Amino acid sequence: MVHFVGAGCGAPDLITVRGLELLRRADVVIYAGSLVNPALLGTLREGCAVYNSAEMTLEQVLAVMEESEGKGLELVRLHTGDPCLYGAIREQMDALDRMGIPWDVCPGVSSFCGAAAAVGGEYTLPGVSQSVIITRMAGRTPVPERESIASLASHGATMVIFLSAGMLEGLQTELLKGAYTPDTPAALVYKASWPEERVARCTIGTLAETGAREGIKKTALVLVGDFLAGSYDRSCLYDPGFSTEFREASR
Repeated sequence: MVHFVGAGCGAPDLITVRGLELLRRADVVIYAGSLVNPALLGTLREGCAVYNSAEMTLEQVLAVMEESEGKGLELVRLHTGDPCLYGAIREQMDALDRMGIPWDVCPGVSSFCGAAAAVGGEYTLPGVSQSVIITRMAGRTPVPERESIASLASHGATMVIFLSAGMLEGLQTELLKGAYTPDTPAALVYKASWPEERVARCTIGTLAETGAREGIKKTALVLVGDFLAGSYDRSCLYDPGFSTEFREASR
């Protein structure tokens, strides 16, 4: 059996209870290089075989999975954050299906959740934004044209941008082609929930300058949107004048 497990966004205690249990009983672990906190490897049982996927190709990863299955071993494929975001898991799962190897997925705490916690923010504020766009800049790996930063920025919604901290000048330019202005709030969150976590608040107009000043070039998320500012509407859900299935309006 292969278990795809989300390790969480950094702090070792942000892995789920289920994920930690799977990790503790694993015979083999393939983990995602420097992106996974090595403290989690300290929870492995004695004799567990450990592989760093940063040094492996897909074919090598699959070979370990196939060998482990042939020996009747339980394997954990430990991905950073939640494996459904930029985890390249679909190609692994499809290959396992072809090989007849069973698998399942244990969700994790994504870094976009850790980043919101770091800035003390709520992505979906009433009267401000009710949508969160999770995306990345085109780089060595392209993105569909319809999903370009400029195209998505036209919505003016909250944006969480992965894998783009090394391209802040280009990102700033593309964001300003949309509905945002140079004064739209932004933040760089470096290694959310790790001990070395840092938050650099800025605006879209000062995004590249801030990244250069703070020395942030990788392992950071870019948060964009007015949710980072101060004003918003009160939630209807907890308003005394708003009836719900569980409570009648009091006025």
